[in-house]
Amino acid sequence: MKKYILLIIPVLLLQFSCNKNLDPKVYSSLTSANAFQTESDAIAAVNAVYARLKGPSVGDNYDYWTVRHFALTDLTTDDGHCSYGGDPGQLSLVQWNSSNGLLAEDWRQIYKLIANANNAIFNISAMKTITDDQKSQFLSEVKFLRAVAYMDLTDAWGPVILATEKDLVNPNYTSQPKTTSVADIETLLLSDLETASKVLPVNYENNAIYKTVDVGRATKGAALTLMAKIYLRQHQWQKVVDVTQQVMALNIYQLYPTYQGLFLEANKWCSENIFSVLSDANVNGTELLNHFGPLLHPVIQNRWQYYAVSWYFYNSFDSADDRKKEFFPSYVGVDNLLHEQAPVQGAASPAGIFYMPDVATMKYADPNGTTTYYDGHSVDILRYADVLLSRAEALNELSGPNAESIGLVNQVKARSHAKQLVMGALTQDSFRDAILQERGWEFFYEGKRRADLIRMGKYDVIVNAYLKSIGQTNTVVLPRDQYFPYPQNQVDLNPNLNNSGRQ
Repeated sequence: MKKYILLIIPVLLLQFSCNKNLDPKVYSSLTSANAFQTESDAIAAVNAVYARLKGPSVGDNYDYWTVRHFALTDLTTDDGHCSYGGDPGQLSLVQWNSSNGLLAEDWRQIYKLIANANNAIFNISAMKTITDDQKSQFLSEVKFLRAVAYMDLTDAWGPVILATEKDLVNPNYTSQPKTTSVADIETLLLSDLETASKVLPVNYENNAIYKTVDVGRATKGAALTLMAKIYLRQHQWQKVVDVTQQVMALNIYQLYPTYQGLFLEANKWCSENIFSVLSDANVNGTELLNHFGPLLHPVIQNRWQYYAVSWYFYNSFDSADDRKKEFFPSYVGVDNLLHEQAPVQGAASPAGIFYMPDVATMKYADPNGTTTYYDGHSVDILRYADVLLSRAEALNELSGPNAESIGLVNQVKARSHAKQLVMGALTQDSFRDAILQERGWEFFYEGKRRADLIRMGKYDVIVNAYLKSIGQTNTVVLPRDQYFPYPQNQVDLNPNLNNSGRQ
């Protein structure tokens, strides 16, 4: 059966009038009385929440999980680097403040998704024209998506405003709510995900509700994997082991044969995908190639190298590791200069050579890529390699390194022909460090690095070492920098967002 990729195409409604009296004729009007009447209405509401993972309007279709979210999760660590100034430059040097525009934009886009999700939950719950099975399916999808959003919010800001469908019963649009603790938010998310994992299908083959085989929709495996990620953050190691076992027992996921092939624009979906944001360059594309593509490259032209990788991180790869091939470390540019790494930090470029301040990655910039402005790269929010490494981490915390946990890491390494770990050479501490390093190599610019460093208690140590290596001041101080400051424009609206003690 043919598979269909879930692509959310935004619809822009334009009203025109050619009436000489300028009195427009209204052909249709969506109100609370005629909305949410049919199954199609419910599906449209669900799809609108998926759309918010990207941004469903022409003006912001590169936001949240399809570009700007990476500024918070990777630029602020040892793997990301931006040679531009302004907001991304602040994040890259770990010198942000509450007025940083990228912090404000990520907050805004995530809460847009939550608002759409709450609206869908509130209205679909009250529908009488769909079956109980349909209602359970639609609500489970939306609550999974809302959980993704709140996971990202609490990773970035810790306690945040908890808004749910209950706030729509008697809405107060001028209220200034207090923040809710991370623990209380996690309780809601785990409850929603537990229910979703029992309702959502393993896949959409022969699905009774959706007549097409939609890849990209939330599944049982996605709900379980996100549960495991929450338990990992909570250091509930046995629960991580239990839930990852459930994911593995589904027997539908496996590592894609090659790391480079996994991220090609043509590879929209594969057996490693658990939950991803999907795009089509010709229908509803993203700007990943623009932001990540190499500067002045002879083949991939007119790109910005806005979100790049630090040479410090690039040099940490072993030369045999296929993941090191996912970069543009040397090329003759359209300026006829050889673009390459400086031999030493701060060296001046000689004639005919340009020493790049950072290195562009091929992860979202195919080496034979297109010249189109928009691209169709998928962005993997959850993939199977994360399940394997999360399980290995939990097993190590419970009982130290053993054959299973080391084998899980070596599965991921083997795909990239990286050097294998050896049992006798590892202690619990050294294996923990090896897992953290492996996660860095495997998931750079996949929205995980900062959360991984913080969870393992190494954000200050590793990022300060990186900053020192590039001649910058060690600026990371914990616990102050565990969370970002609340965006100032939000604090101005709600003084209960208190930035005291945050940078």
